[in-house]
Amino acid sequence: MDGEVNDQQRHDEIAAALRAVTERVAAACRRAGRSPDEVRMIAVTKTFPASDAAVLADLGVRDFGENRVQEAAAKVEEVARLRPEADVRWHMLGRLQRNKARSVARWAAEVQSVDSLRLADTLTKAVRAALDSGERDRPLDVLVQVSLDDDPSRGGCPVDDLSELADTIARQSDLLHLRGVMAVAPLGVDPAPAFDRLASISEMLRKDHPGATEISAGMSGDLDQAIAYGSTCVRVGTALLGGRGLASP
Repeated sequence: MDGEVNDQQRHDEIAAALRAVTERVAAACRRAGRSPDEVRMIAVTKTFPASDAAVLADLGVRDFGENRVQEAAAKVEEVARLRPEADVRWHMLGRLQRNKARSVARWAAEVQSVDSLRLADTLTKAVRAALDSGERDRPLDVLVQVSLDDDPSRGGCPVDDLSELADTIARQSDLLHLRGVMAVAPLGVDPAPAFDRLASISEMLRKDHPGATEISAGMSGDLDQAIAYGSTCVRVGTALLGGRGLASP
């Protein structure tokens, strides 16, 4: 009985948080003169159990993001077991080591953290192998992660190298689909200038790649500002699931 009560309590907590985030996104869109339909939300489930992702799927969430490959692979399998009928998409958001690309190619619908020519080449080979083996049935959507603070420890492609990387990805359109750009705002400062800069970078990219319309920017603490500067995708973890999660199996 206690377990059932706890499960219902957690469901209610997540449902209330999802309603609050949905309204927050809608309010930010209204202030920016945009439609909420222009902004998708990825639920970031890193460090939280698969049962939380299953609750979000029950509530209609379809996009889930993970930062660590090993945790993600196990969680994808567990959510598929818990909700075999759920139509969900998994996104790799964190920095991706090239030796983990083969694993990611098995389960990810999208990788938002492509930041180097070497990683793009490795993902191309991994996707080709996954298609050949029947482990996936479509190309991999990718976003170029842009460095807005020139801090190599946080990942991201330098702006000066963005065009070459985007062109390289676009040439592999049967394996990789260039969807747009992603960035994380610099720490400890007003994120608005960074989001403004990312919007300009996105506009520049679309001159050569008109289909690269995605701007993934904004998290729990700054999604309002990101939407004001054109974000089409916000990545929300803490505001949905809380500040501390239990490590998944």
